[in-house]
Amino acid sequence: MSILTRINEKKRRLDGFRPLPKAVLHKLHENMVIEWTYHSNAIEGNSLTLRETALVLREGMTIKGKSLREHFEAKNHESAIKELEDIVKKKQALSERVILRLHELVLENIEEEYAGRYRPGQVRIIGANFLPPHARKVPDLMADYVSRTQQNPEKMHPVLLAARAHHRFVWIHPFIDGNGRTGRLLMNMLLMQGGFPPAIILRNDRKKYYDALNQANEGKFDKIELLIGQAVERSLDLYLDACRAAGKQDEYVLLRELAHDFGMSQEYVSLLARRGRIDAYKESRNWLSTRRAVEEYLRSVKKRRRPGTRDSGGGEKYATTSSGILEECRGGGTGRPARRSIRSEWRNWQTRMP
Repeated sequence: MSILTRINEKKRRLDGFRPLPKAVLHKLHENMVIEWTYHSNAIEGNSLTLRETALVLREGMTIKGKSLREHFEAKNHESAIKELEDIVKKKQALSERVILRLHELVLENIEEEYAGRYRPGQVRIIGANFLPPHARKVPDLMADYVSRTQQNPEKMHPVLLAARAHHRFVWIHPFIDGNGRTGRLLMNMLLMQGGFPPAIILRNDRKKYYDALNQANEGKFDKIELLIGQAVERSLDLYLDACRAAGKQDEYVLLRELAHDFGMSQEYVSLLARRGRIDAYKESRNWLSTRRAVEEYLRSVKKRRRPGTRDSGGGEKYATTSSGILEECRGGGTGRPARRSIRSEWRNWQTRMP
């Protein structure tokens, strides 16, 4: 099976999950922005680690020993992703204005003089097997790049179009700096407009990436198309795994399976179901519930504030102590445990919590 066939099949399966759950989208998006920023910057020599990038973006922290430029590169890339997502959401077409705006964000506070402007002179790329076109040709080449990419005269698959367009952009090398980051942003704009998740070229694939671009300079596009295709497939796999995991959260299963997954006894989970503490129903002689129901219940118990307070009905006690769930399982205000094994069960389970 070819990689494009696999990609098409995985995209079809992903489309079957749409609209994607908001919780899934939020977590995926947060992680994707951090990974995308880290790898794209690392390819260009930024020394921030993945964790440090996350701290800069999530917490606004300054990392000791790292340059101010490297911090700006991380924050700028995040801003450019937000702008790109807004462009895709509004269904704006690829244009020179869009390209210049993204580049302006990439170089903001770094090289303001050249941010959002085509290069005024000749440049050389270390390690490349070609000399980029003269600066005087850049405006016409960029106009042609936009036109051909929009029209897609060969009716290429979106993944192949993104790969070819990315190489063409890097070959033109329209800016003094920031060409790689801007080019990868534009590549993902094309993919996202085609309904695909953004593709991340990994830092560890840097040499393979540059070798593929050099081969494309000689008219051999197989390697760059394969590399971009593999990046797209990786993103599809991440999205599909997250969607499948979310689906399992809401899948009704036998209580013995939940008891095993959470390290509890079946008797304990069964009591919660019978008492109505978790969302559950009985089918024939078996109770069924979901992972989400158990997790939500456990979170609700942790949030209870004062031990020994009564609910509005006056019949049950709640606590944040180790006997919190035990207290909920008392009935009628008798003050006696429903079953003594419940206390030890809760304590045993609590010690295993991460």
